[in-house]
Amino acid sequence: MNVALAGDGPAVLLLHGFPHTWRVWEHMLGPLAARHRVIAPDLRGFGASERAAAGYDADTLADDARALLTSLGVTSAAVVAIDAGVAPALSLALRHPGLVRRLAVMEAVAGGLPGAEEFLAGGPPWWFGFHAVPGLAESVLDGNEARYVDFFLDSGTLGEGVPPAVRDAFVAAYTGREALRCAFSYYRALPESARQMRRAVERARFTMPVLTVGAQPVGTALEHQLRPLADDLTGHRLDDCGHIVPLHRPAALLRILSPFLG
Repeated sequence: MNVALAGDGPAVLLLHGFPHTWRVWEHMLGPLAARHRVIAPDLRGFGASERAAAGYDADTLADDARALLTSLGVTSAAVVAIDAGVAPALSLALRHPGLVRRLAVMEAVAGGLPGAEEFLAGGPPWWFGFHAVPGLAESVLDGNEARYVDFFLDSGTLGEGVPPAVRDAFVAAYTGREALRCAFSYYRALPESARQMRRAVERARFTMPVLTVGAQPVGTALEHQLRPLADDLTGHRLDDCGHIVPLHRPAALLRILSPFLG
């Protein structure tokens, strides 16, 4: 795994989404590292991490995160996740509650759990189906990766875009059929991840403090899903914020996240 490390203190693990790498947290690293040991990996198959043939379900990605923390000698961490990073963060917290000190999740829905019916009333976003067909999306997008990534970066910041260097890094990370295959394998594993999530919540609750942050378009859907399953949950919604919260409104996110992390 390719991992960005910064700072000293209580560990904070940052898990990115699609189409991101660890650099989605770029504006957060400095402020968080002033008081924490920040650990920001590229997920399996994403960015500069190994292009694994399989293992894109929530439990396996959570096992990757656990192994990473173990390799760094971390026995307790706050976990912060967005988008595709949320499912493995939830799995890690449910299956290894002694490892996850606090859990902050944003802009995702937990597949298989009730509470997101309003958000999903018109069906999941169109790209979920497009990405789910094995071999299709990468064959269509090969050679057009930049335009495709730009669509998500622009819509995820309400048209404001992201810094050029970050944008170029994301485009490079998702260029080529093998890079795309790995990214889309996460979507192809969503049915299995949903089954894993349903099994996990039958056996466990979120016993650590949980923070949910919603923006546009997901809003409070994840909060509604997790509230019945969490002993201590605080929900926030950022109305003037797009999906890519840590890049679009980093200062607002830090105002919420810093007190929560303690």
